[in-house]
Amino acid sequence: MDSKKNDAKINLEVDLGPLHLSNPATVASGTFGYGIEFSEFIDLDKIGAIFVKGLTVEPRSGHPQQRLSETPAGLLNCIGLQNVGIESFIRDKLPSLKQWNTKIIANISGATEEEYVYLTQQINQAEGIAALEVNISCPNIDAGGMAIGTNAVLTEKLTERIRQNTELPIIVKLTPNVTDIVTIAKAAWNGGADILSLINTLLGMAIDAETWKPVLSNVTGGLSGPAIKPVALRCVWAVSQNVPLPLIGMGGISTGTDAVEFMLAGASAISIGTANFINPDAANIIISQMSEYCFRHDISDIREITGRLHVNP
Repeated sequence: MDSKKNDAKINLEVDLGPLHLSNPATVASGTFGYGIEFSEFIDLDKIGAIFVKGLTVEPRSGHPQQRLSETPAGLLNCIGLQNVGIESFIRDKLPSLKQWNTKIIANISGATEEEYVYLTQQINQAEGIAALEVNISCPNIDAGGMAIGTNAVLTEKLTERIRQNTELPIIVKLTPNVTDIVTIAKAAWNGGADILSLINTLLGMAIDAETWKPVLSNVTGGLSGPAIKPVALRCVWAVSQNVPLPLIGMGGISTGTDAVEFMLAGASAISIGTANFINPDAANIIISQMSEYCFRHDISDIREITGRLHVNP
Protein backbone atom coordinates (compact mmCIF):
# COMPACT_ATOMS: atom_id res chain seq x y z
CA MET A 1 0.00 0.00 0.00
CA ASP A 2 1.21 3.46 -0.89
CA SER A 3 2.58 5.09 2.26
CA LYS A 4 0.95 8.35 1.22
CA LYS A 5 -2.41 6.70 1.65
CA ASN A 6 -1.81 6.29 5.34
CA ASP A 7 -1.15 10.01 5.64
CA ALA A 8 -4.10 11.10 3.50
CA LYS A 9 -6.68 13.08 5.44
CA ILE A 10 -10.01 12.87 3.70
CA ASN A 11 -12.88 14.80 5.19
CA LEU A 12 -15.87 12.47 5.31
CA GLU A 13 -18.12 14.81 7.29
CA VAL A 14 -21.36 15.87 5.63
CA ASP A 15 -24.13 18.33 6.41
CA LEU A 16 -27.73 17.58 5.54
CA GLY A 17 -29.29 20.93 6.30
CA PRO A 18 -29.48 21.03 10.12
CA LEU A 19 -28.17 17.46 10.50
CA HIS A 20 -24.40 16.97 10.72
CA LEU A 21 -22.91 13.49 10.23
CA SER A 22 -19.36 12.31 10.78
CA ASN A 23 -19.55 10.48 7.45
CA PRO A 24 -22.20 9.90 4.77
CA ALA A 25 -22.75 6.16 5.41
CA THR A 26 -25.87 5.39 7.44
CA VAL A 27 -27.87 2.19 8.02
CA ALA A 28 -31.48 2.00 6.87
CA SER A 29 -34.46 1.56 9.14
CA GLY A 30 -35.67 -2.01 9.37
CA THR A 31 -32.31 -3.51 8.43
CA PHE A 32 -30.30 -2.81 11.59
CA GLY A 33 -32.70 -3.54 14.43
CA TYR A 34 -32.49 -0.84 17.07
CA GLY A 35 -28.72 -0.65 16.57
CA ILE A 36 -27.89 -2.33 19.85
CA GLU A 37 -28.07 -5.80 18.27
CA PHE A 38 -25.18 -5.01 15.91
CA SER A 39 -22.82 -3.58 18.54
CA GLU A 40 -20.91 -6.86 18.91
CA PHE A 41 -20.25 -7.01 15.16
CA ILE A 42 -19.47 -3.41 14.27
CA ASP A 43 -18.09 -0.24 15.85
CA LEU A 44 -21.27 1.83 15.88
CA ASP A 45 -19.32 5.06 16.35
CA LYS A 46 -17.91 4.67 12.84
CA ILE A 47 -21.36 4.89 11.25
CA GLY A 48 -22.72 8.28 10.23
CA ALA A 49 -26.18 7.50 11.64
CA ILE A 50 -28.43 4.64 12.69
CA PHE A 51 -32.03 4.73 11.49
CA VAL A 52 -33.72 2.56 14.08
CA LYS A 53 -36.42 0.01 13.35
CA GLY A 54 -39.71 1.65 12.38
CA LEU A 55 -41.84 2.67 15.36
CA THR A 56 -45.62 2.68 15.76
CA VAL A 57 -47.91 3.85 18.56
CA GLU A 58 -48.59 0.34 19.83
CA PRO A 59 -46.32 -2.73 19.63
CA ARG A 60 -46.76 -4.74 16.46
CA SER A 61 -46.06 -8.42 15.89
CA GLY A 62 -45.99 -7.94 12.12
CA HIS A 63 -47.23 -10.35 9.52
CA PRO A 64 -47.08 -14.13 10.04
CA GLN A 65 -44.40 -16.23 8.38
CA GLN A 66 -43.27 -16.46 5.58
CA ARG A 67 -42.07 -12.86 5.61
CA LEU A 68 -38.86 -13.02 3.57
CA SER A 69 -38.11 -14.39 0.13
CA GLU A 70 -34.85 -14.14 -1.79
CA THR A 71 -35.11 -13.11 -5.42
CA PRO A 72 -32.45 -12.76 -8.14
CA ALA A 73 -30.23 -9.92 -6.86
CA GLY A 74 -32.75 -8.92 -4.22
CA LEU A 75 -34.94 -9.63 -1.23
CA LEU A 76 -38.72 -9.45 -0.78
CA ASN A 77 -40.08 -8.73 2.69
CA CYS A 78 -43.47 -8.29 4.30
CA ILE A 79 -42.33 -7.89 7.90
CA GLY A 80 -45.28 -5.62 8.62
CA LEU A 81 -43.49 -3.11 10.86
CA GLN A 82 -42.86 -5.50 13.74
CA ASN A 83 -41.63 -3.33 16.61
CA VAL A 84 -41.85 -2.80 20.37
CA GLY A 85 -43.90 0.39 20.13
CA ILE A 86 -42.89 3.96 20.89
CA GLU A 87 -43.25 3.75 24.68
CA SER A 88 -41.03 0.68 25.03
CA PHE A 89 -38.46 2.09 22.61
CA ILE A 90 -38.03 5.29 24.60
CA ARG A 91 -38.00 3.46 27.94
CA ASP A 92 -36.00 0.32 27.11
CA LYS A 93 -34.00 0.85 23.91
CA LEU A 94 -33.03 4.50 23.67
CA PRO A 95 -31.03 4.70 26.94
CA SER A 96 -28.64 2.00 25.71
CA LEU A 97 -28.07 3.84 22.43
CA LYS A 98 -26.82 6.97 24.17
CA GLN A 99 -23.44 5.37 24.89
CA TRP A 100 -22.43 5.77 21.23
CA ASN A 101 -21.57 9.00 19.45
CA THR A 102 -23.27 8.08 16.19
CA LYS A 103 -26.48 9.95 15.39
CA ILE A 104 -29.69 8.09 16.30
CA ILE A 105 -32.62 8.75 13.98
CA ALA A 106 -36.13 7.56 14.83
CA ASN A 107 -38.34 6.22 12.06
CA ILE A 108 -42.10 6.54 12.59
CA SER A 109 -45.11 5.09 10.81
CA GLY A 110 -48.81 5.57 11.47
CA ALA A 111 -52.17 4.46 10.16
CA THR A 112 -53.59 7.97 10.57
CA GLU A 113 -52.33 11.54 10.64
CA GLU A 114 -53.04 11.74 14.36
CA GLU A 115 -50.85 8.70 15.04
CA TYR A 116 -47.95 10.38 13.22
CA VAL A 117 -48.47 13.53 15.30
CA TYR A 118 -48.54 11.54 18.54
CA LEU A 119 -45.34 9.69 17.61
CA THR A 120 -43.68 12.99 16.73
CA GLN A 121 -44.61 14.47 20.09
CA GLN A 122 -43.21 11.46 21.95
CA ILE A 123 -39.93 11.53 20.02
CA ASN A 124 -39.65 15.28 20.48
CA GLN A 125 -39.73 14.85 24.26
CA ALA A 126 -37.11 12.08 24.29
CA GLU A 127 -33.40 12.79 24.72
CA GLY A 128 -30.82 11.36 22.35
CA ILE A 129 -32.68 11.54 19.03
CA ALA A 130 -30.91 13.56 16.33
CA ALA A 131 -33.66 13.57 13.69
CA LEU A 132 -37.02 12.10 12.76
CA GLU A 133 -37.61 10.01 9.64
CA VAL A 134 -41.24 9.91 8.56
CA ASN A 135 -42.13 6.69 6.78
CA ILE A 136 -44.88 7.42 4.29
CA SER A 137 -43.65 4.75 1.92
CA CYS A 138 -43.94 1.26 3.43
CA PRO A 139 -45.52 -1.09 0.86
CA ASN A 140 -46.53 -3.92 3.19
CA ILE A 141 -48.88 -2.53 5.83
CA ASP A 142 -52.65 -2.43 5.57
CA ALA A 143 -53.32 1.24 6.30
CA GLY A 144 -51.49 4.55 6.31
CA GLY A 145 -47.89 4.47 5.15
CA MET A 146 -47.73 4.33 1.39
CA ALA A 147 -51.34 5.50 1.06
CA ILE A 148 -50.05 8.88 2.23
CA GLY A 149 -46.78 8.71 0.32
CA THR A 150 -48.50 8.29 -3.04
CA ASN A 151 -50.64 11.39 -2.57
CA ALA A 152 -49.00 14.82 -2.82
CA VAL A 153 -51.77 16.65 -0.93
CA LEU A 154 -51.68 14.20 1.98
CA THR A 155 -47.87 14.23 2.02
CA GLU A 156 -47.71 18.01 2.30
CA LYS A 157 -50.43 18.15 4.95
CA LEU A 158 -48.84 15.44 7.10
CA THR A 159 -45.39 17.03 6.86
CA GLU A 160 -46.88 20.36 7.95
CA ARG A 161 -48.48 18.73 10.99
CA ILE A 162 -45.23 17.06 11.97
CA ARG A 163 -43.31 20.32 11.46
CA GLN A 164 -45.68 22.03 13.89
CA ASN A 165 -44.89 19.47 16.58
CA THR A 166 -41.10 19.23 16.53
CA GLU A 167 -37.95 21.24 16.06
CA LEU A 168 -35.98 18.12 15.15
CA PRO A 169 -34.79 17.79 11.56
CA ILE A 170 -37.55 16.08 9.56
CA ILE A 171 -36.61 13.46 7.00
CA VAL A 172 -39.44 12.28 4.75
CA LYS A 173 -38.93 8.82 3.24
CA LEU A 174 -40.28 8.52 -0.29
CA THR A 175 -41.74 5.56 -2.13
CA PRO A 176 -40.81 4.72 -5.74
CA ASN A 177 -44.29 3.23 -6.24
CA VAL A 178 -45.66 6.41 -7.80
CA THR A 179 -46.00 7.86 -11.27
CA ASP A 180 -43.83 10.89 -10.46
CA ILE A 181 -41.64 10.85 -7.35
CA VAL A 182 -40.65 14.49 -7.93
CA THR A 183 -44.23 15.62 -7.28
CA ILE A 184 -44.25 13.87 -3.89
CA ALA A 185 -40.79 15.22 -3.07
CA LYS A 186 -41.95 18.77 -3.77
CA ALA A 187 -44.97 18.23 -1.54
CA ALA A 188 -42.75 17.13 1.36
CA TRP A 189 -40.50 20.15 0.77
CA ASN A 190 -43.50 22.51 0.74
CA GLY A 191 -44.71 20.91 3.98
CA GLY A 192 -41.48 21.74 5.79
CA ALA A 193 -39.23 18.70 5.38
CA ASP A 194 -35.53 19.35 5.95
CA ILE A 195 -34.23 16.22 4.22
CA LEU A 196 -35.58 13.51 1.91
CA SER A 197 -34.59 9.84 1.98
CA LEU A 198 -35.19 7.69 -1.09
CA ILE A 199 -36.06 5.16 -2.09
CA ASN A 200 -38.05 2.73 0.01
CA THR A 201 -38.74 -0.70 -1.45
CA LEU A 202 -40.52 -1.47 -4.71
CA LEU A 203 -43.78 -3.38 -4.49
CA GLY A 204 -43.36 -6.98 -5.66
CA MET A 205 -44.38 -10.57 -5.12
CA ALA A 206 -43.14 -14.15 -5.42
CA ILE A 207 -45.12 -17.25 -6.41
CA ASP A 208 -44.45 -20.92 -5.63
CA ALA A 209 -45.18 -22.71 -8.91
CA GLU A 210 -45.41 -26.09 -7.14
CA THR A 211 -48.09 -25.12 -4.65
CA TRP A 212 -49.73 -22.40 -6.81
CA LYS A 213 -49.57 -20.09 -3.81
CA PRO A 214 -47.84 -16.79 -3.06
CA VAL A 215 -44.57 -17.22 -1.18
CA LEU A 216 -45.20 -14.33 1.21
CA SER A 217 -47.98 -14.47 3.79
CA ASN A 218 -49.06 -10.97 2.81
CA VAL A 219 -49.02 -11.95 -0.90
CA THR A 220 -47.03 -8.84 -1.82
CA GLY A 221 -43.99 -7.27 -0.20
CA GLY A 222 -41.18 -4.78 -0.65
CA LEU A 223 -38.30 -5.56 -3.00
CA SER A 224 -34.85 -4.36 -1.94
CA GLY A 225 -31.24 -5.16 -2.80
CA PRO A 226 -29.05 -4.66 -5.89
CA ALA A 227 -31.98 -5.36 -8.24
CA ILE A 228 -33.54 -1.97 -7.45
CA LYS A 229 -30.37 0.13 -7.64
CA PRO A 230 -30.96 1.50 -11.19
CA VAL A 231 -34.45 2.64 -10.18
CA ALA A 232 -33.14 4.22 -7.00
CA LEU A 233 -30.39 6.09 -8.82
CA ARG A 234 -32.88 7.48 -11.30
CA CYS A 235 -35.17 8.65 -8.49
CA VAL A 236 -32.34 10.35 -6.58
CA TRP A 237 -31.11 12.09 -9.71
CA ALA A 238 -34.61 13.27 -10.71
CA VAL A 239 -35.41 14.64 -7.25
CA SER A 240 -32.01 16.32 -6.93
CA GLN A 241 -32.68 18.23 -10.14
CA ASN A 242 -35.98 19.61 -8.90
CA VAL A 243 -35.97 19.93 -5.12
CA PRO A 244 -33.37 21.97 -3.17
CA LEU A 245 -33.20 19.67 -0.16
CA PRO A 246 -30.34 17.38 0.91
CA LEU A 247 -31.00 13.77 -0.04
CA ILE A 248 -30.14 10.43 1.54
CA GLY A 249 -29.90 7.89 -1.26
CA MET A 250 -30.58 4.19 -0.81
CA GLY A 251 -31.53 1.12 -2.78
CA GLY A 252 -29.14 -1.73 -3.45
CA ILE A 253 -25.97 -0.18 -2.03
CA SER A 254 -23.47 -2.93 -1.24
CA THR A 255 -20.09 -1.38 -2.12
CA GLY A 256 -18.31 1.93 -1.80
CA THR A 257 -18.67 2.40 -5.55
CA ASP A 258 -22.44 2.03 -5.25
CA ALA A 259 -22.43 4.71 -2.57
CA VAL A 260 -20.34 7.06 -4.69
CA GLU A 261 -22.76 6.63 -7.60
CA PHE A 262 -25.65 7.78 -5.41
CA MET A 263 -23.69 10.83 -4.31
CA LEU A 264 -22.80 11.67 -7.89
CA ALA A 265 -26.52 11.45 -8.69
CA GLY A 266 -27.23 14.07 -6.04
CA ALA A 267 -27.29 12.43 -2.62
CA SER A 268 -25.47 14.08 0.28
CA ALA A 269 -25.47 10.82 2.26
CA ILE A 270 -26.41 7.19 1.66
CA SER A 271 -28.12 4.42 3.58
CA ILE A 272 -27.25 0.72 3.57
CA GLY A 273 -30.06 -1.79 3.88
CA THR A 274 -30.14 -5.34 2.53
CA ALA A 275 -26.32 -5.54 2.58
CA ASN A 276 -26.51 -5.55 6.40
CA PHE A 277 -28.18 -8.96 6.26
CA ILE A 278 -25.33 -10.35 4.17
CA ASN A 279 -22.53 -8.84 6.24
CA PRO A 280 -23.16 -7.09 9.59
CA ASP A 281 -19.99 -5.07 9.00
CA ALA A 282 -21.15 -3.81 5.58
CA ALA A 283 -21.35 -0.18 6.70
CA ASN A 284 -17.75 0.00 7.91
CA ILE A 285 -16.50 -1.70 4.77
CA ILE A 286 -18.41 0.74 2.57
CA ILE A 287 -17.09 3.72 4.54
CA SER A 288 -13.54 2.45 4.04
CA GLN A 289 -14.12 1.91 0.33
CA MET A 290 -15.52 5.42 -0.06
CA SER A 291 -12.42 6.82 1.61
CA GLU A 292 -10.21 4.78 -0.72
CA TYR A 293 -12.17 6.07 -3.71
CA CYS A 294 -11.56 9.66 -2.63
CA PHE A 295 -7.85 8.96 -2.22
CA ARG A 296 -7.58 7.42 -5.69
CA HIS A 297 -9.36 10.38 -7.26
CA ASP A 298 -7.44 13.00 -5.29
CA ILE A 299 -10.58 14.17 -3.48
CA SER A 300 -9.94 15.67 -0.06
CA ASP A 301 -13.57 16.29 0.89
CA ILE A 302 -16.30 13.78 0.06
CA ARG A 303 -18.84 16.55 -0.32
CA GLU A 304 -17.10 17.45 -3.58
CA ILE A 305 -18.75 14.53 -5.39
CA THR A 306 -22.38 15.26 -4.51
CA GLY A 307 -24.34 16.13 -7.64
CA ARG A 308 -21.28 16.02 -9.89
CA LEU A 309 -22.76 13.64 -12.45
CA HIS A 310 -21.75 14.69 -15.97
CA VAL A 311 -24.89 14.36 -18.08
CA ASN A 312 -23.90 16.67 -20.95
CA PRO A 313 -21.47 15.66 -23.72
